[in-house]
Amino acid sequence: MHLIYHATIDAIPDKIKIDFSKTAILVVDMQNAFVKKGGYFDFIGLDISMTEKIVGYCKEIISLGRTKGMKIIYLQMGYSPDLSDSGGPSSPNFIKSRALTLIGKKPELRDKLYIYGTWGADIIDDLKPQPGDVVVKKQKHDGFIGTNLDIILRTYEIKHVLFIGTATNICVESTLRHAFSLGYFPILISDATSPMGPPFAQEATISNVQSTFGWVTTTEKLLSGIKEIQSP
Repeated sequence: MHLIYHATIDAIPDKIKIDFSKTAILVVDMQNAFVKKGGYFDFIGLDISMTEKIVGYCKEIISLGRTKGMKIIYLQMGYSPDLSDSGGPSSPNFIKSRALTLIGKKPELRDKLYIYGTWGADIIDDLKPQPGDVVVKKQKHDGFIGTNLDIILRTYEIKHVLFIGTATNICVESTLRHAFSLGYFPILISDATSPMGPPFAQEATISNVQSTFGWVTTTEKLLSGIKEIQSP
């Protein structure tokens, strides 16, 4: 007999009860390009210290999640080496993406960016996927667009999705909003996510989620709730 475990998580705006067997941890874009010194974000002058700080929290959440039977799913942002899935020069993506502009001007920087098969696109060693985890490659900020993420979540009968990773105000929020619209229960772990840009960008996403699109909690509250197992 399969025993289903539940935990009540202290969150804003309300406490929320999760079933471990129907919960996924979505690890968003924790790749060398966005987290590590010498990567894309660091190269263009963005402050990566906030992202570096969340690595430990992410690792702790993933580790405990595995022991409780939660599904670990990684989103991996990137493009094929020939850029055939980037939208092309006439797309708004090419106009807005500094990474694609850099590739055109300085092709020698490809390894620092997020081209599949390069160091930049790889998920950081600290959080490497393990057997049984799922990696979903994406080309859009929204992890559902052009991917099989929704099919994967429904295959595993996922109901609650815990969001960790980067960037809070871009890929995390884009995917979280879509998850809410598809009928999932999104939970943002505020200190295990980091923004692209100033702190107010993080605060804006937190406000959007707690008011409209889901629930917000912290690593400490999440882990505390998970450790207090209740059988049905």
